[in-house]
Amino acid sequence: MLEIKNIVKSYGRHKALSNLCLKIPAGALYGLVGPNGAGKTTAMKIISGIIYPDSGNIFFNNINIFEDRKALKEIVGYVPDVLGIYDDMTVFEYMIFFAAAYGFTGYVARKKSEILLEQVGMTEKKDFYLNELSRGMQQKLCVARALIHDPELIIMDEPASGLDPRARYELKELLQELNAGGKTVILSSHILSEVSEICTDIGIIDGGKMVISGSVEDILEKVEGANPIKVKVLNNESLALEILKNNENVRILSVDNGYFMVYFEGKKIDEAKLLEELVKNNVLVSEFIREPGSLESFFIKVTNHSNESVIFSNEY
Repeated sequence: MLEIKNIVKSYGRHKALSNLCLKIPAGALYGLVGPNGAGKTTAMKIISGIIYPDSGNIFFNNINIFEDRKALKEIVGYVPDVLGIYDDMTVFEYMIFFAAAYGFTGYVARKKSEILLEQVGMTEKKDFYLNELSRGMQQKLCVARALIHDPELIIMDEPASGLDPRARYELKELLQELNAGGKTVILSSHILSEVSEICTDIGIIDGGKMVISGSVEDILEKVEGANPIKVKVLNNESLALEILKNNENVRILSVDNGYFMVYFEGKKIDEAKLLEELVKNNVLVSEFIREPGSLESFFIKVTNHSNESVIFSNEY
C-alpha cells in the first residue's frame, strides 16, 4: 500500500499541496484526476522522489521513502509528462543506456532491453532513432525504460497527453497488462472519462487537497446520487420551493436558468413521492428529470466549479 500523509509543498507564496493525504491499495491502477493547477504534477514528482515536500511523509509497504532513498529508487519507475528523449540514440541504445544507470551491463542489460521492448510492442523499432518515433511510440519507450529495474510502483504523469486514439488504446492495454502483472500504477490526468475506462481506483484533487478517493465502482455509485433532479414548474413557485426545501432527501437546492436543480439523496420511490406531493398541492410540473450521470458532473459538484446559484443547502 502507498500511504501519503499530510504532504505540504509551496512554491513561494503559492501552496501547491496542502496537507495532502491519500491511501492507494497495493496492485491498484489508480487515476489521480484534477483541473490544471490542482497539484497533480507536484504530487507525482514528490511520490517519485524528484522533489521533496516541505513537510509530510510517504510510506510504501511501511517503508518511509523519504528516509530510505535507495529503496525509493528500487521501488519507483517514473514516466514524466515531458519526455527526456536523446535524439541521437537508437531505441536499443536508449534502453541499454538506462539499464547501465541501474547497474545492468552486458548480457543482462541486452536481455532486459529485448524483453521490455517486446512487452511494449517495439521490437521492430529497436534500430530506429528516437527522433523518428511518433509521440505514441516515444511514450511506450519511456514506459519500457521505467520498467528496466522491475519496480513495484509505476508513476505516470499525464501519459495519454498528445496521443492519437489508437495510441491511447494501446497505452490503455499496456497499463492494464502491467497492473494484471502485479504492478501498482498511478497515473494523472484531467480527462475523467479516460481515467474511468482505464483505472480500478480514482482520486480527485483540487486546490492541493484530496476531495474524494475510492474504487471506480464506489465513485460511479456516488455519481448517480450527485446528479440533480431538474424540475420545471409552471405555477406556485413559492409553494414548490417550500415543498422541496422541506423534503428530508433534498441536500442542496439551486436555481439554474429558471429550473430548480434538486440534489436528492433518495431512492426512486422517494423521487416518485416528491413528484406526487408537488402535484397534490396543485403545482403544475412540466419537467421532472434526473440529470444523466457522468464523472464530469460529479467532478463539477465536488470541486465546486458550478455556475448555479445555491438557495438552500442541507448537506451532512
